[in-house]
Amino acid sequence: MAVGIFDSGLGGLTVLDAAQARLPEVEFVYLADSAHAPYGVRTADDIFDLTCAAVQRLFDAGCDLVILACNTASAAALRRMQESWVPADKRVLGVFVPMIEALTERQWGDNSPPREVGVQHVALFATPATVASRAFQRELAFRAIGVDVEAQACGGVVDAIEDGDMILADALVRSHVDALRRKMPEPQAAILGCTHYPLMQEAFQEALGANVSVYSQAGLVGESLADYLERHPDKMGAGPGAFLTTGDPKTVSQRATQFLRRQITFEAA
Repeated sequence: MAVGIFDSGLGGLTVLDAAQARLPEVEFVYLADSAHAPYGVRTADDIFDLTCAAVQRLFDAGCDLVILACNTASAAALRRMQESWVPADKRVLGVFVPMIEALTERQWGDNSPPREVGVQHVALFATPATVASRAFQRELAFRAIGVDVEAQACGGVVDAIEDGDMILADALVRSHVDALRRKMPEPQAAILGCTHYPLMQEAFQEALGANVSVYSQAGLVGESLADYLERHPDKMGAGPGAFLTTGDPKTVSQRATQFLRRQITFEAA
């Protein structure tokens, strides 16, 4: 039994780590499209094509359910995939749903009209492609009213993390928070809209201040996945777990081991 987790690079390891902690009995196949990372500066069509190719590789590995642990892919490709590409016996889910459930305090299946929620000023930190898609604002508007979302495209942060340059990543985070505050001086909550960003959560929190609630996706996605599999046990899939990459396995393994602080060995996808 295996569930697929896909990311353009290593950021999705934050989701994998939380999912493994929550579901130790489940095998996971993780695929990093490192050869084409980052996705955040690509066109929507390019992101769609790359994401479909990666998800097909996970289907071929025995996964009936794939989590797009990549906000850019979730924003730019997921809806189009679900409407025109995903086979009837497979499922592909994104990472926006658990975040919006947490922010609005209502379940995804709750189809009642949009209503006021506890926060009115929300900062969204994401890749340029995710910001351009406005997917987060669109999905939020279905469930909440009166929420002002100010998005900040965080160019360079994913590249710095993938390169292992955390000093540069820290400096970029602070620069992007400063830019956000010039547009929204007092956000009540902040969404880390990229699965790489939990690795920089302390930097975001420090730059934003203790009075801002910072929402990180990893734990939320882990809980949501556990709930989904309880309701859909037929989507557990088959086959052994694995770590796959389209990049150089040795380099990706070294970076992944640094991120998770445990030995991770990738194979060529």
